[in-house]
Amino acid sequence: MTEINDITDSSAKRQFILYWGDMGSQWGVNRSVAQIHALLFLSVKPLNAEQISEDLGIARSNVSNSLKELVGWKLIRRVPIAGDRREHFVAEVDVWEMAMRIAQGRKEREIDPALAAISECLEQAEVEPALNPEILDRMKSLQDLLQTTDKWYGQMLGVPKAKLNMMMKMGDKVVSLLKLTGKKSE
Repeated sequence: MTEINDITDSSAKRQFILYWGDMGSQWGVNRSVAQIHALLFLSVKPLNAEQISEDLGIARSNVSNSLKELVGWKLIRRVPIAGDRREHFVAEVDVWEMAMRIAQGRKEREIDPALAAISECLEQAEVEPALNPEILDRMKSLQDLLQTTDKWYGQMLGVPKAKLNMMMKMGDKVVSLLKLTGKKSE
């Protein structure tokens, strides 16, 4: 387990980093990656790998690999510091932008491959005369769900963050609005 050594400016900061690491592992993200992201998200100045390693008590090699992963997700970026040859990093601090980047990464890594695999299975299933039609229907319903999710994601990319925030805060009021406009819910 990762130990946080030298984060002395706030016990709340220390707790946030620990909890973010814990949540990351619940979401399938390496605990160290999540803790490094939390540290950089809360940091008011760019940090280099040595500082991150020292602050979190994580091996330098683990920090390097974690930083590469976070850069790949576009959750952090390298920033130059005058007079210092080391790489420094900052996190995206706009929470909506961060959420959109995570959603994009997850879509690319999870939804897109699932859609491709299910489409391939459906092509094969449609030419198998002995296949129970109920199985084909189940595959088609899963494909429909994933295609709807993919389409919805694409549509949401065009919605300004403020409107997206407002829609999410509306919650079940959106369902009530749909009832008022005559749309039938299933």
